[in-house]
Amino acid sequence: MSGRREFSGFAGGPLVADVYGPEGAPAVLLLHGGGQTRHAWGNAAQALGAAGWYTVALDLPGHGESAWARDGDYRIETLARTMCSVWRQIGAPLAVVGASLGGLASMAAVGLPDAPPINALVLVDIAPRMEEAGVERIVSFMRAKPEGFASLEEAAQHIAAYRGKPMTGPLEGLKKNLRLNAQGRWIWHWDPLMMSEANHNHRRDAENYERALRGLQSPTLLIRGQRSDVITKEDAEALVKTLPNARFVDLRDAGHMIAGDANDAFTASVREFLSEVMPPSPASAAAVAAT
Repeated sequence: MSGRREFSGFAGGPLVADVYGPEGAPAVLLLHGGGQTRHAWGNAAQALGAAGWYTVALDLPGHGESAWARDGDYRIETLARTMCSVWRQIGAPLAVVGASLGGLASMAAVGLPDAPPINALVLVDIAPRMEEAGVERIVSFMRAKPEGFASLEEAAQHIAAYRGKPMTGPLEGLKKNLRLNAQGRWIWHWDPLMMSEANHNHRRDAENYERALRGLQSPTLLIRGQRSDVITKEDAEALVKTLPNARFVDLRDAGHMIAGDANDAFTASVREFLSEVMPPSPASAAAVAAT
């Protein structure tokens, strides 16, 4: 089963998600990285839904079809409070999967005094300690081309240069991350204020994330891309050592954009972890199998 759902709790307006799997089953919330949309997960959302989890792929505030902040506030504290609101609306049991910005918001959220408990946390190529050069490469990419692109082909070339490899698949797929403006230019499907200095600087406090995670008891999985320049193997291992119930997977042939680089291996890693720590109920699996 699949559909569309909206969530409240963000001052700018509703947040939009695609949902898969049986409602009422143990839930998995997928939170994409900065500058992406809910479509960034590839087939992972559908696969997890088909396996029996109620899977929610959300457009973060200021991204995709979700509302933009009226006051331009995308500080990490604001995103964290918004995520807690979404968690409450989904209910328990809940596992949260956060990539890059989605992971930062998730780490900050678990440290809030009124944060609802979650059953599991998956961090996708993100940790409190990050490599400055890798972060700046992302920032430069996101701040480039504010005027947009003359064609989808031009956009594909820009993305390929950032990822270090040619894009595969039809160019039409880029329309999920770009929109055509009144001037006939293809511009990113997110609010440029996301990358303002005020918002960006609030995301760089490693000690804040470490404090937030200090009391986390939930099973945690960190998935790193071996080619990542955002977190090193040492960054990942350092985080795992600080958490009582954490593990670490290093995926070959993947960079920072793991779900795009190695979708099958990423999905398998998440599914194996969740099957152990928060399995779908037999009734959920049966309901999926019957559809």
